[in-house]
Amino acid sequence: MSGGEVAGLIVAVFWAILVSFLAVALARLAQTLRRTTELVAGITQQAVPLLGEASDALRSAHAQLDRVDTITSDVAEVTANASALSSTVASTFGGPLVKVAAFGYGVRRAVGMQSGDAGKARARTLSGKVLPAARRGRRDRRTPRPGAAGAEDRGMRASAKDARRKTD
Repeated sequence: MSGGEVAGLIVAVFWAILVSFLAVALARLAQTLRRTTELVAGITQQAVPLLGEASDALRSAHAQLDRVDTITSDVAEVTANASALSSTVASTFGGPLVKVAAFGYGVRRAVGMQSGDAGKARARTLSGKVLPAARRGRRDRRTPRPGAAGAEDRGMRASAKDARRKTD
């Protein structure tokens, strides 16, 4: 055997080893592709029913939303009717009730004046405290509403003085 034949033999052996490695790699690749194909087929079989169920759930949710829209419009109509009824009742009974209350107050005051209690100073009870009648008429000492003209000057000083008097 000459050197060329030995070199050819070595190349042929390496070539056979390379082809066997490539054959093993191709066999594994084919096996991986078969498993991937089976997996995709299984997922497809499971996904189709799931998509059908999701579509059914979406249709059901849409039907429920239609019902909720109907209920909401009915509630809005009932609210409008209740508001109109409240306005009607207030306008129908409000005026006469105010007149009856004013008449009752006037009668009570007239009877009080006739009995002689009008000249006496009466005490008035406010949440557990009795205030003399002379303090009831002093409205300028009360704390004014926030934002009212002069609220910072008049009201705050007066309310601080009143608070000191109540604690003393």
